[in-house]
Parts: sequence; structure tokens; C-alpha cells
Amino acid sequence: MKEQKIILKNIDSFEPKDIFECGQCFRWNIQKDGSYTGIFGQNVLNIKKEKEEIIVEGICKKDLEETVEQYFDLKRDYKKIKETLSKIDKNMETSIKYGKGIRILNQDLWETIISFIISANNNIPRIKGIIERLSKAYGKEITFKGEKYYTFPTPEELKDVTVQEYRDLGLGFRDKRIYETTQMILNKKVDLRKMQNNPNTIEVREQLLTLSGIGPKVADCILLFSTLKRFEVFPIDVWVRRVMNDLYFKNLDETKVTKRQIEQIATKKFGDLAGLAQQYLFYWRREMRQ
Repeated sequence: MKEQKIILKNIDSFEPKDIFECGQCFRWNIQKDGSYTGIFGQNVLNIKKEKEEIIVEGICKKDLEETVEQYFDLKRDYKKIKETLSKIDKNMETSIKYGKGIRILNQDLWETIISFIISANNNIPRIKGIIERLSKAYGKEITFKGEKYYTFPTPEELKDVTVQEYRDLGLGFRDKRIYETTQMILNKKVDLRKMQNNPNTIEVREQLLTLSGIGPKVADCILLFSTLKRFEVFPIDVWVRRVMNDLYFKNLDETKVTKRQIEQIATKKFGDLAGLAQQYLFYWRREMRQ
């Protein structure tokens, strides 16, 4: 694979920081020059924004322009989405102004499943470290600008990995869950290809919930952040409950605000764009509190 480079112009809603630091991905890291380098699929890319141009260069298995268009969902009209959500209330308007450059990536379904199992009860630096060690141990090496990067291992590349070997990588209680989920997918107890082609979100969520280590929040993250692209789901964690309580419920004890209550107001207010609304609200409030 050869290095490729393209320059994207007149791209609406594309701020690298907003995209890579809003909580949806774990393999993109900021560089000294402010650009971001990440690996997905068989590709290692560096993304840098200079004024209104997006400079993309890296090692890409296929055509770089097509790969970038698909991965960053460039054909989706985010300007229209933001206009629609901004009309809902002042909170949405403010959060969209803050995170105006967010785009939801089309991340590989398998990688997203494993990554969000690893994310359970974990923090971002540790999640990134575990995924990096897993990839270095079992993925393929790619060299870009003198640095070594490692692809996320496929189910086949993990078929003989033991629970103990996962534990040795620092997965903790997730070791058995990753092992079991990998075996379930290898044995076609859950068929990712059929899942990808199933338009019924409820059925897909139920399938995801059969995988070891996947609860409702992780399932919704996978539905939203992978190539499944179900924008109507509204992942709820501690941060999102806090945000929704602060903005809409105002209960003195945020733990008393139930998941069902949050889902009901999210569906009522945001409809089939609930997942995107969640990202804008979550990113805005989390960043403002840091």
C-alpha cells in the first residue's frame, strides 16, 4: 500500500477535535502539530484542518477519497441536521454551536462491538491502551512516516486467543467477555453480516444484547457509532443522565431520573435524530465542565 494524499474543500461540519474527542472512537490521537492520526480497517490516516481545508494523508488500502467519504459520512447533510435540531430548544442550539464540527463515523461493526465492550466501566486512556495492546499483539503492522501502527484484529485473528492471554493484556473482568463474544461470532451464533443488513433496530439491539459483555448502553453505542448508523438510539451513561437531569429534569438527586424517563423525553424532543442530539449535548456539557 502506498501513501496517498487529498485535500477536501468546502466540507461542512468537520472539526477534527469535535469528531475524535466526542467519545465515539478510541484509535485517533492528537499530534504535536494539532493534527490527528488514527487507524481503522487497513488504513492509517493523518487529518489536519488548515483554515477551510481538510488535509488527509496516509496509508490507504483502497482509493483514499472514497475511503474518507465513507468513513466520515461526507454525503450526509449535517447542515440540515443541525438546523433541525437547533430549532428544538436553546440547549440544543447552544450545544450545536459548541460541537458544530461533530460527524458520526462509520466504524467497522466488529471493531465497535469489541471496543465498546472494553469501554464498560473504564476511562478513555485505559480503553485506548487496551485496544492498542490487543492490536499490537494480534493485528497486522503498518508503517507510516517511520511509525508502526497495528490494525484491529479480526475475529479469525483472535480465534485461538485464550482468556488468560486477554487477561495478560490488562482487560480485567472483560477478558472472558471478549473471548465469549469472539467465539459466538466465529460460530455464527450472531451473524454480523445479517445484522448489518437488518433494518429493524429493535431486532438488531436484541441480537447485540445476546453477546457477552453487552448491556443496553453498550448496545446503543454500537448501534449509533458503527456502520449500523441508527440515529434514533440514545445511549445513556452517567454523563448523559447528568446532562439530561441538569437541562430537562432538574431533580436534586440525578440518580432518581430513570433510563425510561430519559428515553421518553429524548424520543419526544429529538425523534429519529436522538443519537445526534445526545452527542451534541454530551460533548458540550462534558467539555464545559473540564
